[in-house]
Amino acid sequence: MQKSALLLVTCLFGLSLSGCASLQGDQEQQPDTSPERTDNSNPSAKKDQEQEIRYADFEPEELYLLLSGEIAAQRGRFDVTLVNYMKAAQQSRDKAVIERTMRIAQSLNADNAQRKLAELWLDVDPDNMQAHRIAAIQAVKNNHLETALGHMERIMDLGGDADFDSLAAMAGSLPPGQQQELLQLYRQMEERHPGNPELQYSIALLLKVSGEPQQALDKLAPLLDDEPDFQPALVLKGDLLYEVGEKRQALDHLLRHTRRFPDNRQMGTLYGRMLIGEGELQAAQDEFSRLVRRFPDVPGLRLSHALVALENDQTALAEEELTRLTEQGHHADEAHYYLGRIADERDNTERAIGFYNNVEKGNYYFPALARASELMAEQGDLDEALAAIRELRDNNPEQEENFHLLEINLLLDREENERALTAANEALADYPDNIRIRYARAMLLDSQGEPEQAEDDLRRIIDQQPQNAVALNALGYIITTRSDRYAEARDYIERALAIDPENPAILDSMGWVLYKQGQNEEALDYLSRAWEAYADPEVAAHLGEVLWKTGEQEQARIIWEEGFEQDPDHPILIETVERLSGEQPL
Repeated sequence: MQKSALLLVTCLFGLSLSGCASLQGDQEQQPDTSPERTDNSNPSAKKDQEQEIRYADFEPEELYLLLSGEIAAQRGRFDVTLVNYMKAAQQSRDKAVIERTMRIAQSLNADNAQRKLAELWLDVDPDNMQAHRIAAIQAVKNNHLETALGHMERIMDLGGDADFDSLAAMAGSLPPGQQQELLQLYRQMEERHPGNPELQYSIALLLKVSGEPQQALDKLAPLLDDEPDFQPALVLKGDLLYEVGEKRQALDHLLRHTRRFPDNRQMGTLYGRMLIGEGELQAAQDEFSRLVRRFPDVPGLRLSHALVALENDQTALAEEELTRLTEQGHHADEAHYYLGRIADERDNTERAIGFYNNVEKGNYYFPALARASELMAEQGDLDEALAAIRELRDNNPEQEENFHLLEINLLLDREENERALTAANEALADYPDNIRIRYARAMLLDSQGEPEQAEDDLRRIIDQQPQNAVALNALGYIITTRSDRYAEARDYIERALAIDPENPAILDSMGWVLYKQGQNEEALDYLSRAWEAYADPEVAAHLGEVLWKTGEQEQARIIWEEGFEQDPDHPILIETVERLSGEQPL
């Protein structure tokens, strides 16, 4: 059988496969086994293609492999399709078969097959740029950086786009040693190809990735002197200026060049995000508004526009943009979550619950579910909310631990402490190594007058995570407040403070244990720093007590009053004021 006849057969199978794929939608990517289409509307183009492609006869075994591969594909056995095509490609060494096999391997993300096929393809056709490109990608995946750059350099020599910048951008996932190796290889290549803008830009990008932003800026300077309109370098310069602390200069640079190159979406997006970072929210909204008008079909820009409008209290605009996203099916989970927040802030509880329940996956799923459950509980439907959480837990066993934690926190928020403890015990019976659940139980046990059991839970967490500053601090604080083992408590708190030295909760614990040890001046230093960082009623109680004991009663009263402004019913603050001053708090 002639190869042209075979192509007719494979085309028929390819058409049947594409029909199946169209029914699948985006849910599953189907390997491409159909031959490339030709432009039949252009007779001269068709004639040229007929002159370029020289079909030969297939051997019977090769023909069998190809046909059985197509039949396997029709039946959904794409692994068999790939194996058969691989054998046919290796035996026939036919360029068209190799290329088609490569498409199948790429569809299946079969890296090992792609590597072998690239080697075969380059053996048959040493100057094929597509084969060099695939070989470079596979070399990067196997950390053979010099080999990858060799293929990219060959693409450049052949007149193609070597895509050096893409490899440089990927370097962020490499260990530091390999980042430096790649940087050295790029510099060697630049010596062989002096003045190449893409290489200069890629080296600057590598310097940024490896934590040398100032060197990256220095590398960009001569490039932009020679190529002032090199837009990727202009974007990178703005990013680098911001990184080295020249934030106003970065904003001015990006403002100027976003107006010069209004169609550069990456530049405009970076500028908008920098404006948000600097708190210039109206300017950020104006920028994203401009981008949305220019790129109306880019959902990510519309989402950013909505969120910055929400920050600017332009709720109607945000709601309009978010609703459009849900109608179009883009960023639906994020959009539903923020629509839920808008309804929540308007006290439209039923509407808020509806939006939150429409969040189906992603980072917003559990926050949305938690808030929907809280709202249901506030309406008196706590048991219904708990039943919904348990049903979801049963239907999603891979997320069972998160659903347990959600149930425990909901019960704690409603002050259903006994039920929360029962839920925590059940969860830890199934997941004894879950840190968050064990920590929640420790705090619950302490609040119920079981400090010894709380200590046991916290010690177990510290055994698992010796650098867990939160658990170290909690253990030290519980020992401080529930016993007179102050030296032991201080040791735990000092360990926590070494890990997280500016944490106000740890500063407060350190001040309190020092006070218990009679070191009032040192205690005041830590408690004052804690109060300055976080004006919490419990910190107010501690700082006020030490001030009172050191003769600063008026200053203590000022601190206590500020604490009561935060929470007039705070039990620790009330007990402290009554015990020391004998006065009933207002």
